Amino acid sequence: MGKEIEPDSQQERFAAYMERLAEAAGHADRKVPLKNYCTGLLLPGERKSVEPMAARLAGDDVQRMHQSLHHVVADAPWSDEAVLDRCLETVIPALLREEPIVAWVVDDTGFPKKGRESVGVARQYCGQVGKQDNCRVAVSLSVTTEKASMPVAFCLYLPESWIKDRKRRKKTGVPNDIKFQTKPEIALEQIRRARERNLPEGVVLADAGYGNDSGFRSELTKMDMSYAVGIQSATTVWKPGEEPKPAPARKSNTGRPRKLLQRDDKHHPVSVKELALSLPANAWEEVIWRGGVKQDLQSRFAALRVRPAHRDYERAEAHPEEWLLEWPTGAPEPTKYWLSTVPANMDLPDLVHLAKHRWIIERDYQELKQELGLGHYEGRGWRGFHHHATLCIAAYGFLVAERSLFFSAARAGHVGLRTSPRPPDYRPRGSPHSSRAA
Repeated sequence: MGKEIEPDSQQERFAAYMERLAEAAGHADRKVPLKNYCTGLLLPGERKSVEPMAARLAGDDVQRMHQSLHHVVADAPWSDEAVLDRCLETVIPALLREEPIVAWVVDDTGFPKKGRESVGVARQYCGQVGKQDNCRVAVSLSVTTEKASMPVAFCLYLPESWIKDRKRRKKTGVPNDIKFQTKPEIALEQIRRARERNLPEGVVLADAGYGNDSGFRSELTKMDMSYAVGIQSATTVWKPGEEPKPAPARKSNTGRPRKLLQRDDKHHPVSVKELALSLPANAWEEVIWRGGVKQDLQSRFAALRVRPAHRDYERAEAHPEEWLLEWPTGAPEPTKYWLSTVPANMDLPDLVHLAKHRWIIERDYQELKQELGLGHYEGRGWRGFHHHATLCIAAYGFLVAERSLFFSAARAGHVGLRTSPRPPDYRPRGSPHSSRAA
């Protein structure tokens, strides 16, 4: 039986939550602007950049409010981690009232952006448009229960072209200690810090952009964290029951003993695609992993215990066994491949359900982008980008906590916050009736 709903009103819970966040921002002068900023993110309205939020919050003094909001997000040196930690002190217990943590989901999200001066912008793959485009990309870590999820870390990925460009770094305020990191390296750093926070752990889930990095998988294993991650079809493994040959014995009593594993033309690994195509029809099983809006989501899967082969000729011991393949009915070949270190006795339906659990964070980013304005920040700097994202996530955290109290309708624009009337002559920047430049 769940914990009884607290008697406080939603407005009182919001005020208390905002007070805790504001305390984490440090200086007293930041408290009111930070509260106003989060309130602006939760008010009704399509655009959640500084100017339209200022108009909703203080229609009688838009300029003053604009300056206040801009300063707290673009200039004030408060800690993103401290504010997000304070947010999670409320949200994680709220999630755990109903269900245990199931997984930690690693992902990245893109923000289309014109020009080249905004921090991190480059021509790279952007998931929002599904192709290479001018954008910036952020890596995130989310914790999930079976029914709910919450981002717990968010960091901009800086391409090498930005790391080497001192002029743009200085102009956008990129800290001097920021060095180039791949997306998997950023994700590992986020995972390590989440563990330092003592967040309840789950199986790490990620797509092939992370899972295909053997270093990423190895580090998770060193941390004793199970995973179910995507891999590319060209990833090589040893067939079930096979592994590399042991090092041959030395031919004489002199010299060091050989330690490295061996392979040759007759004994070698195969790609996961080649392995999948070689399987008999009865190796595949139809599995429903969750109900959809119109119909159940299902596909064909084969679970095989295989050993990854990546650079094992440089190792003295074979990689441990892992698993999983997907081949949808009617498709000419398998479409998804995973490696997973969950227990070997896990049933296929449970394994599939877990591997597919990554979908749950899609609704977080849909809501964060469409309703809380995660991608609406118009500044170009490093600090502003991360401050805006942190406050978007913190505002979203209040909604997640409210839903855990059975207020399932808690959404941005529907939490009983008041919008200030706009002055009759107000026109947002960029409006055809505005004299201000866009």
